[in-house]
Amino acid sequence: MTQVQFNGTAVAITTPFLNYEVDYATFERHIQFLIDNDIQAIFVNGTTGEGSTLTEEEKLKLVEIAIRTANKRVPIIVGTGTNNTQATIDHSLKVKALGADGIMLITPYYNKTNQRGLIQHFTTIADKVQLPVVLYNVPSRTNMMIEPETVEILAQHPYIYALKDATGDLDYTRAVKSRVPEAFKLYCGNDDIIIPFYAAGGDGVISVIANAIPKEFQQIYTTFKTEQSLAEQQFNAINPLLNALSVDINPMPIKALVTQIGFANGELRLPLVPLLDEEQQHIQSVYQQFKSQVI
Repeated sequence: MTQVQFNGTAVAITTPFLNYEVDYATFERHIQFLIDNDIQAIFVNGTTGEGSTLTEEEKLKLVEIAIRTANKRVPIIVGTGTNNTQATIDHSLKVKALGADGIMLITPYYNKTNQRGLIQHFTTIADKVQLPVVLYNVPSRTNMMIEPETVEILAQHPYIYALKDATGDLDYTRAVKSRVPEAFKLYCGNDDIIIPFYAAGGDGVISVIANAIPKEFQQIYTTFKTEQSLAEQQFNAINPLLNALSVDINPMPIKALVTQIGFANGELRLPLVPLLDEEQQHIQSVYQQFKSQVI
């Protein structure tokens, strides 16, 4: 099975804007910060990166910058999935030509399909593109579930090697884990349940909060491998910040936080809007309190 080798904390990176144009210089600085602080992989142009509002030209330039800046130090995986199979293939081949290490494919949305359609959609893309594929199961956004039996079938494909599980359902996680080969990777898509997800056999997390605290979130994974109780304490120290970031829909809260630390400019693209001032101030206060602690 073809894989992108990483365990632990990857980041679903935000996309900074300045006067509503992509701020490529800040994006590059953010990538360097993440790599300097132990991030294990970077996912570009996903939900948190506001990929659905980016032009193809913008997406490709972000990928090019990410690949060049990372310089093979960490994998760069690109969110290329759409509800149009051929369009996904076409775009995925372009990021492959740029040197991306893998692609992440969301389930089709709006023109949702059935499980047979999912299998054909994902396998057709994987066959044509021939890059490592992370499946992305986030039914709260797509109203489409990749059933455990479907993951079991897809996991047999030589290029489909991982699942980002954003269901928030640990019974689902365990059901998938029991059906897939040992080499198949399971990554958590919900920052607030990483401890039980790791306990269920998960291999890491594709994180939102790691945009701001990559080192601390990776440390939880590392500690969990040897001392679960200490990992729980480390998570509990971060939990108030996670709660603060739940004030509104992702990526609006994390954009406020990365603005505070210098990797965004407070802007989002419609239909997303900035948080209210009092919400931003609360996140800033909780973050400052967290940073003042010794974990």
